[in-house]
Parts: sequence; structure tokens; C-alpha cells
Amino acid sequence: MSSTGKLYLIPTTLGDNEPLEVLPLSVKKVIEKTTHYIVENEKSARRFIKKITPRKSQSDLHIYKLDKFTNVIEVQHYVDACEKGENVGLLSEAGVPAVADPGALVVQLAHSKNIRVVPLVGPSSIIMALMSSGMNGQNFAFNGYLPIDKVERKRKIKQLEKLSLEKDQSQIFIETPYRNEKMLSDLLQALTPNTQLCIAADITLSTEYIRTLSVKDWKHAKPDLHKKPAIFIVHKQ
Repeated sequence: MSSTGKLYLIPTTLGDNEPLEVLPLSVKKVIEKTTHYIVENEKSARRFIKKITPRKSQSDLHIYKLDKFTNVIEVQHYVDACEKGENVGLLSEAGVPAVADPGALVVQLAHSKNIRVVPLVGPSSIIMALMSSGMNGQNFAFNGYLPIDKVERKRKIKQLEKLSLEKDQSQIFIETPYRNEKMLSDLLQALTPNTQLCIAADITLSTEYIRTLSVKDWKHAKPDLHKKPAIFIVHKQ
């Protein structure tokens, strides 16, 4: 085990700000020493690595792509470098790897091969939104994306509201930024007036917006969420 490399879970920024404003030096130190990376988008990954370590040779990097089109059989070889003593970095596209982000498959693979998995500190929009929402940090659920179909989405929203009441559980979900306005409209139509709704957008950026209001109050204070990465949290008591 001593000669085996590690799988580092490397977080990135949540937007176009300076990496070391929101990431600790430990991330920089790992990137300086790592040449093998598993990434969702090679171009943005290389840009991030260059920002963190400008002197690092890009030609020395070994990049393995992991997205919805990646062949599962190919992924089985993504931690081969660890077995040869090299460290491998699993690099998120935004925030932390393997949470609302590809990568869990690689982490599972590392565990199955007795490769040490090392999570590094970095911003998680989901956790940061919950922290600042005033909602139940002791009991919450992340639901990913809700259905695209309007009828199904409203049905799901009502289900989550009911679940929140029954379990005293805050319900967290996300949406593709260009559909945020439709999501907010459906939330305000489907939820009951006194249900609490937190909207957290552009977290860690200069345009950060985080606010929790009742549904009835949101109807008079709609924010501009167009194309802004946002987290929605619902809680009914």
C-alpha cells in the first residue's frame, strides 16, 4: 500500500473568481505534484490547473475524460497510475467532485482497488446554501434536478413539500441556469404560501445572492436568476 498512489478529490471554484480566494493552499500543493487528472471538460480543467500553477508544463499532463459519454470499461483504467505509484486527481468542473458531479464511479473503483481516497477542502454550493438558509441542517435531502416536464415538475415540488412537513426535512435541488426563471415560477405556483423557500445564486462570487422568504413574500420580491447557478431549498413546518 505504501507504494500505491492516492486518488485526490480536487475541488474547483464555483465561478470565474481567483482560485486561491476560495481554495486552500493544500489544493495548490497537490496540483503542483500531480500530473494525472480525471476531468469532465479538458479545456476548462487545463485552464484551472494553469491558473493554480502557471509554471506547470501542460504537455506533461495526462488527462482522462469522464462525462456521460465515457465508456464504463475505459473508466476501469483511470486509476491504473495509482497502482504504479502515481497520484491521480479527480477534478470537479465546479465545486467538489462526486457531489452533483460525475466521479462517484471513479471513487468506487479506487476503494475496490484499495487505493486511498483523499478529499480536499473546497466550496460546495449545496452545503454553503444550506448553511446560509436558516433551514434544517440536521435533516436534509439533496434531490438533484427536478423533472423538466412542467406537470411532472409541479407534482414533484408538491411531493417534496409534503415530505418536508412529514419529516421536518429541508429539500434541496438544483436547476440548469437558463431554466431558473421557470423553476421559480413553478415553485411559487405549486408551494403553499407559508412554506419557506431559500434561493442561493452565484455563491462565492461578487454577485452572490442568498435569501430565505415565505412563498407569499417571494411573489413580491422575485430576483433575476437568468443564467445564474442557483440552489433551491424548500422547508414546510
